[in-house]
Order: sequence, then C-alpha cells, then structure tokens
Amino acid sequence: MGKYLRLAFILILALLTGYGVLVTVAELPPYGADTNLTYNQVSERYINGALEDTGVPNMVTAIVLDYRAYDTMFETIVLFTAVIAVLITLKGAQEEGDRK
Repeated sequence: MGKYLRLAFILILALLTGYGVLVTVAELPPYGADTNLTYNQVSERYINGALEDTGVPNMVTAIVLDYRAYDTMFETIVLFTAVIAVLITLKGAQEEGDRK
C-alpha cells in the first residue's frame, strides 16, 4: 500500500510541477518582441551608457568585463575545472591501460 501512495504522491507532484511550468511559460512575453520593455531597456542601457559607465570604447569588452565581470569569472572557473577533470580522467585511463 505504501508503494502506491508514494507513486501517487510523485505523480501528483510531477503534474503540479508541469502545470506550474506551463502557466509560467504562457505568461512570458513573446521572444524578441519590440514591445518587451526589458529587452528595450537593457539593450538601450548597454548601447548608450557603455562608454560613459566604463570608459572602454569597445562595447563588447565593456559588457563582458565591466557589466558581467563576476559572471564571466565564474564561467571561466567552471570551464577550467572541467578541462582539468577531463585531463585527470584521461591520464588515469591511460595509466590504467599501461598497467594491463
């Protein structure tokens, strides 16, 4: 009996989660619409204020290194960690192959 109760609970939880996701997606504004306020405000802010805010003439560099510096730093750390993990895994597999 407990097995069916657990299965019913999981099914109800999955259905509620799916319903919540569908309702949330239905309320999102159309992607790339020019009436989307967030889209217009952010792009205008970056385009018009990059030089004054950062002093960097290259807009892409200003956005990546000044506005999104922490995000870029953590992305770099994640990529570096992934490369190190792959290298350690490949080296361990190569040494294990040499032992056989």
